[in-house]
Amino acid sequence: MLSRGVVISPQPSPAALTVFAPAKINLILRILDRRPDGFHNLWSIMQTAALEDEVQIKLRDDRQEIQLTCDAMQLGADKSNLVYRAAAAVLARAQRSIGLDIELRKRIPMGAGLGGGSSDAAATIIGLNILLQLEWSPTQMADIGHSLGSDVPFFFFAPSSCVAGRGETVRPVVVEGARWVVLVNPGFGVDTKWAYQTLAATRTAVTPLSPAQREIDRQLRVSWSQLVAAAENDFEEPVFAAYEQLREIKRSLQAHGAELALLSGSGATVFGIFTDEGRARLAQAQFMGENMMKVFVVPTCSSPLAWRYEQLR
Repeated sequence: MLSRGVVISPQPSPAALTVFAPAKINLILRILDRRPDGFHNLWSIMQTAALEDEVQIKLRDDRQEIQLTCDAMQLGADKSNLVYRAAAAVLARAQRSIGLDIELRKRIPMGAGLGGGSSDAAATIIGLNILLQLEWSPTQMADIGHSLGSDVPFFFFAPSSCVAGRGETVRPVVVEGARWVVLVNPGFGVDTKWAYQTLAATRTAVTPLSPAQREIDRQLRVSWSQLVAAAENDFEEPVFAAYEQLREIKRSLQAHGAELALLSGSGATVFGIFTDEGRARLAQAQFMGENMMKVFVVPTCSSPLAWRYEQLR
């Protein structure tokens, strides 16, 4: 699966590489019953989009420490960072003592419902699996990833999957046809814990999957028309009630031709799906005058996470 990644100038035993960590969007996100462990079961169709962070990893045989640098000043480059934790988890599982230089280059907004931190963690695990020649399967890597965060396992089965449970049950699906995505981040975040608490406090019952969603749950391939018909995010009602601006972003995307517009995760990013780049660019233009907003136009991904080997300097 990982061999489908982009490889440039392969070497028998590379000492450094860069893995590209894409954003994810939730084309459907249902929050179901509460589990005995206190978390909620979810059911989601996740899709990667080509807004990518970069995780560069270099092996160091002159020391045994992990040294992480990051170009996002607001993100700690220490043991609190998911990239650091992912690297430490891989070394512990593999029982390897080696030094690492890791450079994280951020492009995905943080706390945005786009899974940036989870994708970075998955990219770190994939990169070390290659560099250390561990030959772990996606399932083995996902097992490590699940200990770090609920969204991490998905990225080992990208570009699109049906995700259930707490995120540990991942079934790859094929979404037929490419699309363009307009990602509109308002410049603020929505606290995930608050979103779950507010959802639980404001709904009277858990709504089961719709017939359209149950049909998708049985399929290995799905069409965009199916996804449009089944699109739903349970977080929209409580989050939009508190953040009216996000509701307006969704309405604007729909008014400018999005075949599907939805909150991603618990927010705060709202995305629109478009059939071609031209329409996506026209929709993007509606938000370009807003100072705080970050707006991206990217295609949906059609392959797993990619990497390239690096020449050591």
